[in-house]
Amino acid sequence: MFIETYAGFDYQKEGCVSRKKLTNKTVNHKVENQFDKPSEGEIKIALLSGDVRKMKTTVSVKEVSMSKLSILTSMMVLFCAFTAYAQGFETDIVKTSSGDLKITFIGHGTLMFSFDGKTIHVDPVDQMADYKKLPKADIIVITHEHFDHLDMKAIGKLSTQKTLPVISESCVKQVKGGIVMRNGDIKTVAGLKIEAVPAYNIVHMRSPGTPFHPKGVGNGYVIAFGDTRVYVAGDTENTPEMKGLQAIDIAFLPMNLPYTMTPEMVADAAKIFKPKVLYPYHYGDTDPLTLIALLKNNPEIEVRIRKMK
Repeated sequence: MFIETYAGFDYQKEGCVSRKKLTNKTVNHKVENQFDKPSEGEIKIALLSGDVRKMKTTVSVKEVSMSKLSILTSMMVLFCAFTAYAQGFETDIVKTSSGDLKITFIGHGTLMFSFDGKTIHVDPVDQMADYKKLPKADIIVITHEHFDHLDMKAIGKLSTQKTLPVISESCVKQVKGGIVMRNGDIKTVAGLKIEAVPAYNIVHMRSPGTPFHPKGVGNGYVIAFGDTRVYVAGDTENTPEMKGLQAIDIAFLPMNLPYTMTPEMVADAAKIFKPKVLYPYHYGDTDPLTLIALLKNNPEIEVRIRKMK
């Protein structure tokens, strides 16, 4: 097992929204396109006030004095956060020991985490979002090299000189200078502990003897946000390594057939490693409601359905 630490740097924080109580975590859930689109002037004053919900007064950028340049810098970060509303993404907010974790459900296998002023993009794919209007990445996490997980165009739009790509070894030819994680590695990146979990097929094969995802190639990742451990499984089946996970608060498990798991496989693994919250993701044409039925007798596991087809 390889353990390594990477230094972090300064980040800017995002705001949050109202919340509702769910199980033992406090979570916000909202559909971001439910808000009426404000005028350009209303956006400007809302951003200057630090609250995108306060949109009653208008102002021109020309009226902002040079003394407010630092506020305008923060405004750009808030504007990127606001544009997520216009793209129709669902979000949840989870309370952790170190502040709010905001989960943005981009779609398919693509997620965005916002935590402690950092933005972490997982498997960003350009067709899933207008990445020019989303926050730049402090960390980009890539599970494996397949086109619906590794997209250099999206990475290019999200990257700055300080962006830290975390990649599986299969991605090194395309992602230059990435932090390579092999199955079983543990690294601290920008203050976040990340564990690489093997992601592979046992049953589903591309051809006899050739799995869609061979063992040792792809990663899932467990990311610690304060005391909250989030498992993003990547493309995998219900492997022994998955079943051996401990203390997982939130799990993202794939159900995209024939490439990953059936709902029965997901339920099998979930009953063993018992995540407190389970999001089926990357589920294609599989009906996620099937998973709710399979886990109806496991009240300790809360299944949440989001738009992650």
